[in-house]
Amino acid sequence: MFHEIVAWLTQTIGHWGYPGIVALMFLESSFFPFPSEVVIPPAGYLVAAGEMSMSMVLLAGTLGSLLGAVFNYWLALKLGRPFLERYGRYLLISAHSLEKADRFFHRHGHISMFIGRLLPGIRQYISLPAGIARMSLWRFCLATALGAGIWVTVLALAGYWFGQNEELIGRHLHWVTAALVLFCLVLGWAYWLRWRRASGGTRT
Repeated sequence: MFHEIVAWLTQTIGHWGYPGIVALMFLESSFFPFPSEVVIPPAGYLVAAGEMSMSMVLLAGTLGSLLGAVFNYWLALKLGRPFLERYGRYLLISAHSLEKADRFFHRHGHISMFIGRLLPGIRQYISLPAGIARMSLWRFCLATALGAGIWVTVLALAGYWFGQNEELIGRHLHWVTAALVLFCLVLGWAYWLRWRRASGGTRT
């Protein structure tokens, strides 16, 4: 089944080209359940076959991820924020809690977004609390693009090196994902220590 999906995506990307990558990664990065692991590796395979450019695949994949994330951000900002301000008390979300979220994303949104884009199960949804908390849009876009760019690069290289062998791709992505989780833990810990020293040990 997976092989058939990969074959279909390879054909689709081959027909649609880079706009197809942008469109599929937009879906992956928004709240639609469409995994990037079956989008970018076929494009990497086409790079190895000489049918696509690696730099353009990375650009298209990152752009699609960014657009999908901005879409989620906009929905949360325009719909989620007013909803919580009006009905949040019924969900045990007070105005004070929203203010704390605003302050958190104002101070730490950049690192939260960057790390969130690298973590499985979180990368598609980290944009929602950022939108609700009204995080600075340009900082949101920068952190999202950096994190998404790293993940897209990993997937493209997996497809380039291992072609359409989904078993090898899945096996290596498993270890790469574990390494990225460890990297995020270390980065988050180092950031927290630096922030604690800079703030004199005070809390957010």
